[in-house]
Amino acid sequence: MKKIFTKAFLGVCALGTSVVAIAQDAAAPVVEESFHQALKIKFIEGSADFMSTIAIALILGLAFALERIIYLNLADTNADKLLKGIEAALDKGDVEAAKAIARDTRGPIASIAYQGLMRIDQGIDIVEKSIVSYGGVQGGLLEKNLSWITLFIAMSPSLGFLGTVVGMVMAFDKIEQVGDISPTVVAGGMKVALITTIGGLIAALILQVFYNYLLSKLESILNKMEDASITLLDIVIKYDVKYKK
Repeated sequence: MKKIFTKAFLGVCALGTSVVAIAQDAAAPVVEESFHQALKIKFIEGSADFMSTIAIALILGLAFALERIIYLNLADTNADKLLKGIEAALDKGDVEAAKAIARDTRGPIASIAYQGLMRIDQGIDIVEKSIVSYGGVQGGLLEKNLSWITLFIAMSPSLGFLGTVVGMVMAFDKIEQVGDISPTVVAGGMKVALITTIGGLIAALILQVFYNYLLSKLESILNKMEDASITLLDIVIKYDVKYKK
């Protein structure tokens, strides 16, 4: 009987020790890598040469995108307020006041209106040609540098695929040197191949989002420019009928 109690006691002690050990392991702090550290490690593992070129393409693309975002947001003005001010001035026959309103307002619509008002004494046909011609100029300025963003969108995955090819070549070189196809031999080259592709695709996706936003903003401004040009011609015709005939 005594032996049975002794064995039971030792079993309970062993069980208690195991529970304590498990509790200590659970309570021990789990060391996790931060996102920044993990990103840095993958950057290095993906071959710094290729990952650097992808990072440069992403940074330059974002720089052009930021410049266009600022420019287009500044170009997007209140066209209705501008045209109402010009119409009110022309209703009074004050062309100089209408020019001043257009000159003091920023944006392509105001610039187009100013060019049309500068030729208001030369007839409706000249005003219309001026608005159309200068509208094309302003449209070109709005689209400036967008081609660079598309270039970096195309370059980023291409650089990633180039890293993929180089990584595969490195893997085959290792196989040729060692004469073995074990995972440890080809792991380095395959890692370069996969990480560079992922990096290039991520950079292209980021730039594509900004590019699509810029396209939608550009289309909105161009539509406003067309509507404002038609309205401006109507205002000029109304002025011409009222004060010249």
